[in-house]
Amino acid sequence: MSVRDFARRVVASTELGEKLAPPPSGLTLDEPAAPEFIAAPGRPADLAITAGREVSVPPIAGMRDPAQRARILHALANHELQAAELFAWALLAFADAPAGFRAGLLAICADEQRHCLAYIERAAALGVRFGDQPVTGHFWNKLDRLTTPLGFACTMGLTFENANLDFTVEYAAAARAAGDHATADVLDMVHADEVDHVRFAWTWLGRLAPGEPAWDVYTRIATHPLGPHRARGATFDDAARRRAGLDDDFIAHLAAAVPRRPGGGERA
Repeated sequence: MSVRDFARRVVASTELGEKLAPPPSGLTLDEPAAPEFIAAPGRPADLAITAGREVSVPPIAGMRDPAQRARILHALANHELQAAELFAWALLAFADAPAGFRAGLLAICADEQRHCLAYIERAAALGVRFGDQPVTGHFWNKLDRLTTPLGFACTMGLTFENANLDFTVEYAAAARAAGDHATADVLDMVHADEVDHVRFAWTWLGRLAPGEPAWDVYTRIATHPLGPHRARGATFDDAARRRAGLDDDFIAHLAAAVPRRPGGGERA
């Protein structure tokens, strides 16, 4: 199997087991090739992407109730499935990108698969099978922002994964308060990996836009409705961002941003 074969399987397969099967041991990067853009992922029927208005996910306060917690975990599993698909998508779309960039995409794709499986397991432990609830295509809906390596780094890494540095901490604390330490441990694992993922995006922002202040690059690329207000949570994990390598200027600007939900409402 080539890297491109693996990436096509993750994006296009309609079998969940195939989509979440990790890269084979010893898989090496292909030679640079022509970009290949896939418009939408393959999905099993019970995980078909649904309009956001038809999907209801409990707020973080629902973590207190096992039934609502299972629905939250189901939504988190779908976030990770989309991320795995999109990092695989990027391996095809940026098949002519530098080898180091593609190697990072492959490693992160495998992390996202692992995260998805961990959330699926926790939801199942609470009585919800992955596919029992409708799912959105929130990340896939931003495909027009992902068409260059720099756009991908700013959107996936420095917006969505950056925000998850806060969300994972918030949800882990809520799970522990509810006595669900197994779920909190999964969220801690995802948080630790997100530090590496944000570092990858930060590193490549600098390489892809050398000589320009990182904050200027980010705000030029991640424009409304994305941007700084979507790149953080109601809390702000300064230490995690320093571990990811973000500079003082970027962190200060991000800390000053008002966190907002996808619909525009302020996060509290």
